[in-house]
Amino acid sequence: MTSAAFHVQQARRHLETGNAAQALADAEQGLAAHPHDDGLQLVAAQGLMALERFEDAATRLQALTASAPETGEAWIRLGVCRLHLGDTAGAVEALDRGIALTPDAFRARLQLAEGLQVLGRRDEALVHFFRAVTTAQAKGRWLNDQSTAPDLRERVRQAMTTIDAGRHALFTAAIAPSIEQHGADELQRVTQALEGYLGLRPKSSPDPRQRPSFFYVPDLQPEPYFERALFPWYAALERATDAIRAELQQVLSARDGLQSFLDFSGGARKGDFLANARDLDAAAWDAYFFYRHGEVFTDHLAACPATAAALAQVPLTRIDGHAPEVLFSLLSPGTVIKPHHGVTNSRVVTHLPLIVPPDCALEVGGVEHAWKEGRCVTFDDSFLHAAWNRSDRLRVVMILDSWHPRLRAPEVHALKRLVETIGDFNVRAGVS
Repeated sequence: MTSAAFHVQQARRHLETGNAAQALADAEQGLAAHPHDDGLQLVAAQGLMALERFEDAATRLQALTASAPETGEAWIRLGVCRLHLGDTAGAVEALDRGIALTPDAFRARLQLAEGLQVLGRRDEALVHFFRAVTTAQAKGRWLNDQSTAPDLRERVRQAMTTIDAGRHALFTAAIAPSIEQHGADELQRVTQALEGYLGLRPKSSPDPRQRPSFFYVPDLQPEPYFERALFPWYAALERATDAIRAELQQVLSARDGLQSFLDFSGGARKGDFLANARDLDAAAWDAYFFYRHGEVFTDHLAACPATAAALAQVPLTRIDGHAPEVLFSLLSPGTVIKPHHGVTNSRVVTHLPLIVPPDCALEVGGVEHAWKEGRCVTFDDSFLHAAWNRSDRLRVVMILDSWHPRLRAPEVHALKRLVETIGDFNVRAGVS
C-alpha cells in the first residue's frame, strides 16, 4: 500500500504546478486507503479551493477542524473559504482560531484584520493589521513593492495607512484629556514626543551622545548628570544608607531572590552586554528586585523593611507595566557593563551606592563618576553609558528611577497615560 505521505507529496507537487484537478485526484486516491489522514484531508481541501469549490472545501475543513482542532492551517483555510462564501463573521472566527495556533501567519492575520474591519471591530482590526505588518517585515517581507507579492501590494499599502491613522488617533486620545485641561502649550513637549514616536517629526537629540531607544521628549535640557538640588528626597534616602546596607548584607548571606539582571531568552548573548578581562563566564550583573517593569516584589519589600520605608519617600516613576524599576544591583569582580542607551529621557536613574570597592565607576556621556557609598547620583541613561568593577570584590548599588526633574506635573500625567496606552497596544499586537 502506498503511504499517505506519498499521496500528499504528489498532490502538493501538482498544486505547485497549477494542476488542481490532478492534485485533488491524488488526494482522493490516498484517502481511499487512508481515510483518516489529516494531511490528505488538508491537501484535498486545498485542491478544492484551487478549483474554487469553496463550499465543498469548507465542509471538508470543518470536519478536519472538528477531528484535529490543533491544526492551525486547517482553521486558516476554513476562514478563507468562508470569506469566499460571504460569511465574514464565520471567517473571522476561523481565522482567529488558526492564527492563535500559528501566530506568524502574517497573510492570514491580514485577512483577519480586514474581516474585523468589515464587521466594524476597528480596535481589534488595528492590532492585527499592525502585527501582520510587523511580523512580515521581521521576515523581510512587505518592506517595499519588491518584497510584497503583487496581489497583496494594494492591500498592504491600505493596511499601513490604516495603521498610521489608527495609532495616531489612539495615542492622541490618551493625552487629549490633559490637553483639554491644561492647554496645548503646556503639553507641547508631550505632543511633539508622540509625533516623534510615530515618525511624524525628527526625534533626535541636539546632543549626539543621547539616543533613547524607545521614546524621546524634546526640549528637555540634555545633561548626563543632574544637580543634587533637583532631588530634595536625597537626604532621607541617604540617611537610611546604613539600614539599607544591613538588609543588603542579609540578602547576600541568604542568596535567595537573586537573579540575572539581563534576559537572554530572546537569543541575546552575554558578550553583547558584559565583559570581563579575566573570564567572560565570570562576568555577572545580578539583581535583587523590589520592582521590575512596574511589578512589585512584595516578599522582597517585606524582607527589607528599612529599604521599603526609604523607598516610600521617593517619588518613583509609576507607569503600569513599565515602571518603577528598583533593585539592588550586584556587579561581580572584573565585570564591565558595556556602553548602551536607555529607553527614554522622560525618566532618570538614581544610584545609591552601598558597597563600592576601589576601581569602580560609572560613565555617562563620556563623563566618569566614581561612586561614593551613601551619596546618591542621578543620570540620564538615554545618554551612552557604561559601568565597571575592576576590583576583586563585589560592587552593589541600589538603582531606582524617577521622572525627569524638569518635567511639569501635567506633562508627567500625560506621559504616564500615553506610555501605558502605547504599551497596552504593543502587548496586544505581540510587540515587545
